[in-house]
Amino acid sequence: MKAIILAAGEGKRLRPLTENIPKCMVKLFGKSILERQVNLFKHCGINEICVVRGYNKEKINLLDLKYYFNKKFNVTNMVETLFCAKDEFNESIIISYGDIIYEKKILEKLMGSNEDFSIIIDRNWEKLWKIRFENPLDDAESLKIDNRGYISDIGQNTKNIEDIEGQFIGLIKIQGDGLKILKSSYEKFREQAIKENKNPLNPNVSFEKSYMTDFLQGLIKDNHKLTPVFVNNGWLELDSMKDYEIYNKMFKNKKILEFIDLENLN
Repeated sequence: MKAIILAAGEGKRLRPLTENIPKCMVKLFGKSILERQVNLFKHCGINEICVVRGYNKEKINLLDLKYYFNKKFNVTNMVETLFCAKDEFNESIIISYGDIIYEKKILEKLMGSNEDFSIIIDRNWEKLWKIRFENPLDDAESLKIDNRGYISDIGQNTKNIEDIEGQFIGLIKIQGDGLKILKSSYEKFREQAIKENKNPLNPNVSFEKSYMTDFLQGLIKDNHKLTPVFVNNGWLELDSMKDYEIYNKMFKNKKILEFIDLENLN
């Protein structure tokens, strides 16, 4: 099993912190996000760790990691960043966004899943969203589970709380037949986009700017089974200066434990 960390983005909403460093190198509670992820992976026995860099790539220079480069980081999104590391799709992979931290128990739960596609979903998402946003529905995306227990809808804009049975946190495991499906589906969607001059995953953006949830929804439409792995908090996303200020204030007030146990991050 190996890990692929997607860390190519600029992190514009975190400026001035990201004026000269990538988002994943911002320190939160004394360590950079990337350091926390790498330490956790190694603690859980995952020593083959790949990082896809982009913005200010030379600032991501931790030792004993394998690096890839998304040279189009400023005009692409997560899917293209992931496929910069397509040579690694030859055994079970954990895919992690580069702007999240999470407890060991979340990673261990994901590692323990035997499904082809396993997606970490926070069922207690609203608690975190309420401290981050004035109106949680302004940022939350759809997530619905069908009667077989698989994800039937993900990543769509919605104003209906009933469409949200959890939130995707940016952590995925793909293995077995899922790896073949991952590669073949990408080629299929890309060829379709070229042929039809329209992105089959999201008509509002170019294919290169497809979001990860667009790709996952495309897999669902093709009848592939995406299995939710449910958690209740135990993670944080660092997306904006507001997030940064809120988390640090909660850390000082010792209220951060309501959302995440820092002793279980490594």
